[in-house]
Formats: sequence, C-alpha cells, structure tokens
Amino acid sequence: MEIDFDNIKVVGFDADDTLWVNETYFRNAELEFAKLLSPYETANKIDQELFKKEMDNLDLYGFGVKSFILSMVESALEISNGSVPQETIQSILNIGKDMINQPVVLLEGVEEVLHTLSQSYRLILATKGDLLDQERKLEKSGLTDYFHHIEVLSDKKEENYSKLLNHLDINPSEFLMIGNSLKSDILPLVNIKANAIHVPFHTTWAHEQVSEKETNGKHYKTVNNLSEILNFLNSIENH
Repeated sequence: MEIDFDNIKVVGFDADDTLWVNETYFRNAELEFAKLLSPYETANKIDQELFKKEMDNLDLYGFGVKSFILSMVESALEISNGSVPQETIQSILNIGKDMINQPVVLLEGVEEVLHTLSQSYRLILATKGDLLDQERKLEKSGLTDYFHHIEVLSDKKEENYSKLLNHLDINPSEFLMIGNSLKSDILPLVNIKANAIHVPFHTTWAHEQVSEKETNGKHYKTVNNLSEILNFLNSIENH
C-alpha cells in the first residue's frame, strides 16, 4: 500500500542520525573504551560486555550519553574485577563529556527540507534520549524554529506515538514520520496505521536493528537521503 501523500498534514522527524550525526560519536567512544580496558580483555569481548550492560540498564537509565557513561563505568569495574584505576574511570568520564560537547553536524539537505516543508506542513520533532542533552543539541542545531512541537520521548514504541498523536490531535492517517531507525521511527508508526519514510544512516546501534521477518509485509517507503522526500511532498500545497 502506497503512502497517500495528498492526505498528509503533519510531518514528524527523528533527530539523531536523521537530522544530525550521533551514532558515529558512540562508535568512536566504544573504540576509546576498548583501548582503556585492553589490559583486561579483548576488544571484541569488551564491546560485547558493554552492549550487554547497556541493555541491562535501559529500563533504569533510559537512552542517551549519560546512560552510556554509567554503563561504561560499570563495565570497566566488572571487566577488571574492580581493579581498574581511578585514572581510567576519569578517562571514561572524559569520553562522555567529550561526546556531550561534540558539535552538532547537520546531515546533507536537512535545512532545505525543513525550510521547504515548513511552508506547507506542520512539522514536529519526536526524539528519544536524555532531555537536557537533546535540548542542547537542538539549540546548537539552529533548527528549533522549524518545528511546531518538540517531544523528547522516554522510548519510541507504539504506545508512545499513539499518546503523542492523541495529545496533538493528529489523525494517524494524516501523519508521516521520517527517521533512520526501522525499530524506533518506522515500524511503530506503521503498526498504528500512520505513515513512515525510512532514511538509513550508515551505522546503526545493535539495539535498533531489526530482522527481515519483522519488516516483512510492512508498508513504508525508503529513500537514500532526506532531500528525496521533497519529490513526494514538495509539490503538495495548502496544508
């Protein structure tokens, strides 16, 4: 079933790795973390243990850099059997601070797409993660004025989106979500009978990956880059 673009009135955007670079900083941090813990274990094992710790902590800490920092510290203590020196813990904290202080690098075509679509559609930003960090990145991005509403969700499941659309009085059939994660930005929307366009990023966190079975029979559109969206939406007016 094709998306009825004539029916779309509200367009939602994910933030991290849809509007700006994010996952790359986590991958780089993981490499630095593995080097710090190299006296105790192999890089592959360190990576596996860190991911396992992140998954164990999701319900407690949620998503974002701060959760990631805490998981790195806990992993370092466990991998080293509590013998990791104070200097290494400080280095881990510095990795996290460096991530938070990274510049916001917009992906290609973002400003053009938001500027164009904001003339004809109501735009909302729906992201997840640490509230303070996401607010900071949005401020640095210079994109705030394009959005009618900004929501930082604790998670991106069907119930989170349904609650958001109900709160904003948006009919799911008139809503289009755009994002890089099939698990968080696409499938939940399709399942509540909204519309979605997948814009893949070159790297995806393991937690966000889905199987072919999970996407089989689901109706959504995939584009190579954000600018392609204008081929479907740019010509629609009076929304």
